[in-house]
Amino acid sequence: MGVSRVATAEDSRAGGQAGTDDPPGWLDRVRATPAGRLTLRIVIGVIGAALVIGGLIMVPFPGPGWLVVFAGLAVLATEFPWASRLLKFAKDNVKAATGWLKRQNWFVRIVASALTLLCAAAIVWGSVRLTLGVDLIQMARRFLG
Repeated sequence: MGVSRVATAEDSRAGGQAGTDDPPGWLDRVRATPAGRLTLRIVIGVIGAALVIGGLIMVPFPGPGWLVVFAGLAVLATEFPWASRLLKFAKDNVKAATGWLKRQNWFVRIVASALTLLCAAAIVWGSVRLTLGVDLIQMARRFLG
């Protein structure tokens, strides 16, 4: 199995990937001109930023918030070196925190899980109260008593 590599604008100007006779792909043709490179960077930037912002909005709620943030950073990393460094930093920190939690005893894991669920419940309660004007705690009290 061969090793694949990302084609660059220089490859496009050379007529395909360096060292091969393959015709350039559509992305190579886009990157071959200054206007195409700028347009591609803008499109990638807008899509990546939308994913990161949308993911950050979703973080407090149950669902794939952090997954969307990492996906947005991965999209941005295809064109921007700073995003690649930020993605590596974030992945390293998540791995370190996960490794630390795995090394803890069951009591610490249960407390961490309970705090996480408590924070998520408080965020959902506050969001429902502020957006819909519904107090879930009062509704639960009326329902149970």
